[in-house]
Amino acid sequence: MNPPSPAIVAQNAVRSLPRWIMLLLCAAYVLAGFVGREPWRDVDMAAFGYMQTLAHGEASWTLPLLDGLRPDAPGLLQYWLGAVALKLLPAGMPADLVVRLPFMLLLGLALLCTWQAVFSLARTPGAQPVAFAFGGEASPTDYARALADGGLLALLACLGLAQLAHETSHTLVQLSAVCAVFFAAAAMAWQPKLAAVAALLGLLAMALGGAPAMAMLLGVGAITVALSASQPRLPHRYSWAAWWLLCMAIAALSAWMLGQWGYRLINPWQQGKDWQSTVRMLMWFSWPAWLLAVWALWRWRLQLRQPTRHPHLAWPLWLWAVALFCTIFTLEGDRALILSLPAVAALAAFALPTFKRSLGALIDWLTLFFFTISAITIWVVWISVQTGFPAKPAENVQRLAVGFEPSFALFPFCVAVAATIAWLLLVTWRTRRHRAAIWKSLAVPAGGTVLGWVLLMTLWLPMLDYARSFAPHVAAVAHWVPRDVQCVGTLGFSQAQTAAFRFHANWHLERGLPRATTAGCQWLVATPAAWSAIDTTPAAQWELVQAVARPTDRKDHLLVLRQRP
Repeated sequence: MNPPSPAIVAQNAVRSLPRWIMLLLCAAYVLAGFVGREPWRDVDMAAFGYMQTLAHGEASWTLPLLDGLRPDAPGLLQYWLGAVALKLLPAGMPADLVVRLPFMLLLGLALLCTWQAVFSLARTPGAQPVAFAFGGEASPTDYARALADGGLLALLACLGLAQLAHETSHTLVQLSAVCAVFFAAAAMAWQPKLAAVAALLGLLAMALGGAPAMAMLLGVGAITVALSASQPRLPHRYSWAAWWLLCMAIAALSAWMLGQWGYRLINPWQQGKDWQSTVRMLMWFSWPAWLLAVWALWRWRLQLRQPTRHPHLAWPLWLWAVALFCTIFTLEGDRALILSLPAVAALAAFALPTFKRSLGALIDWLTLFFFTISAITIWVVWISVQTGFPAKPAENVQRLAVGFEPSFALFPFCVAVAATIAWLLLVTWRTRRHRAAIWKSLAVPAGGTVLGWVLLMTLWLPMLDYARSFAPHVAAVAHWVPRDVQCVGTLGFSQAQTAAFRFHANWHLERGLPRATTAGCQWLVATPAAWSAIDTTPAAQWELVQAVARPTDRKDHLLVLRQRP
């Protein structure tokens, strides 16, 4: 016999969140972090450099090179997307903004696929709430829509999603691909045509995004869901299994032909895993959704004894387990853990119909206190930097970011004010209206996370750009090089540093010493480690002009040298 469902939901508790509010929340989250900032160190800047080389025809599309260096990050698809955007969109647009446009679409796609996946899983028979003796229980469609709203709010509430999901890197490509596969396996019975397309594109994008092995593991899980699902059985389940196998074969073959297969597993006990740091990351990265996910597994534990009858638990749990395995047994760390967030958000959504009012109130008060204090802190630091009162925050900023000059911009300020007003309205609305909605416990965490991210990307954006971009360091180096210099040699540069100097300084860079630095390149910028490794005879041909420190890290130096006559 089937164990009783722990979900007890009345019809008045499954009202959906107004679409315009959800769309506005997602739009604010996507735009903040992509629009208005500089390319950041290091992955973001390096990816931007490779995209430019592909768009300008300086390297092969199957073997991206930047001054002879291959990418450190896995995958090719992220470079292709940025290069295609540079080729198709007008040249007058800022190049760093152009390459972010397809990634903005990818993040929006990830949010949409997560909503659709939770909606499909919540419609399965095993996920339905208890039927009341005299009627009045939630209808399946309304129940699924309310849980999908909760799942999307849980994803937005995850703290670890913000930064990595706003980079032009392989991480966002893999995240959107995982969400597509997640949706495809969940919606096979409900939207077969769309699910089939999502399965093919998702697995292929994962393979070309640098995670072919994980694509195979998720494909195996999807085949298991298709073949073992019972009550009711999936129509054409053997055809679905064959389709998933075909998609896996296409993805694996594409990855093999493009050289994306590689052995990346490590022994975490011998190869540099800091277990304390890993545990801290696991606790904060998906906070607060992981707490709700664990609660859901506990409340639905009887259903986990029959996983074939309850894919709404088994499928997200498999995705979560695969992502945790990659987090522990690869060097990707948080970049692998971000792939677990759609599954964690889905499980968190299934915790909502099992809450008691006291537990929901506790979550509301804790998150309300946390995000309100965070918003006040952001505002106080901004006011201090702008006005000098209170003095201590401004002094700390100047100590950490030497040479930073604050500036006032009206539009970001207005956006920050609007976001703060929206937060106050959300708190008022949460305490006065729609108290019965099952997604109410995630409205405050999601709204608080979006508020904090928007405030950081508006009020603190000049400070973050100064600290996280290469622009201040490049400008400090360029100060010691004559303005009429067109060619500069580089020594010991990483891919990100090379891309940064090409973008911010607009010099022709010649890599290496002494042969690469031709007669026209009489200036050299080198890292201290690379310069100290140079033999005495070639080094004698150069004289040190200045050692230039990065403004936010005085230990990070670049040496500016001039060739002796």
